[in-house]
Amino acid sequence: MSSRGSITILEAPTKEKAVEAIKSALSKRRILMIVGNCWVNYQGRARSILNPGERILIIKEDGSVLVHRPRGYEPVNWQPPGCIFHFRLEGDLLFIKAVRRKPRETLKIFFDKIYLLAAMSLADKGEFFLHASEEEMQKAIINQPSLIEEGLRIIAYEKKVEPGFMDVYGVDRDGRLVVIEIKRRTAGKEAVLQLSKYVNSLRGELNRRIRGILVAPKIARQAHKTLITLGLEFKRLDPKKCAEVLAKRKLGSLEEYY
Repeated sequence: MSSRGSITILEAPTKEKAVEAIKSALSKRRILMIVGNCWVNYQGRARSILNPGERILIIKEDGSVLVHRPRGYEPVNWQPPGCIFHFRLEGDLLFIKAVRRKPRETLKIFFDKIYLLAAMSLADKGEFFLHASEEEMQKAIINQPSLIEEGLRIIAYEKKVEPGFMDVYGVDRDGRLVVIEIKRRTAGKEAVLQLSKYVNSLRGELNRRIRGILVAPKIARQAHKTLITLGLEFKRLDPKKCAEVLAKRKLGSLEEYY
């Protein structure tokens, strides 16, 4: 047994020692991790049986449960926060039961071998920031055109023109057509030229004045010079802002929105 501050580690503990450690960890709402050979029975909205194998059991301080195989990032069995736990020795087996009340679900875990048991208290107050992809930035702009400018109205997305597909196609408050090209990272000269091709293609087809707006968190200095020379515009937009818009709106796919 070893203890490092807020972490207690038992290597190959007896089942009796394991029960004592589990009781202490759960009573203090510590995170518990058990590595060993186990099998799992689930009963609730469905039924499942997981045959014996070497796995990792994690019980978090909020009462959530995860059973992980040696490979893959998703748990093979799990229970959401708020579980009530029962544990005991059954002969030579360590038995742990996690019960969820509403809806009624039960996860029964049996260990015949325990290689490692760790109990710990962790502090985590860091915020999580999800930065949007280009597709998500596109979705946010379609849902909230004012991210680009007030009065902008979206007509279409992924509109086909001779050079390719325009990310967003719309009309500004003065009735001018607007072509928007989106880049998630710093926009370079290639992005400027790509936007220019779309604008020129539409101008030749419609014989109208068309605005081209390059949207990105940043633009390279040389690319900005080329942008000005070609009569195009740049709009700074942080992917983080788009992620916040999507989180508030809880949007589905573009097809669902459109």
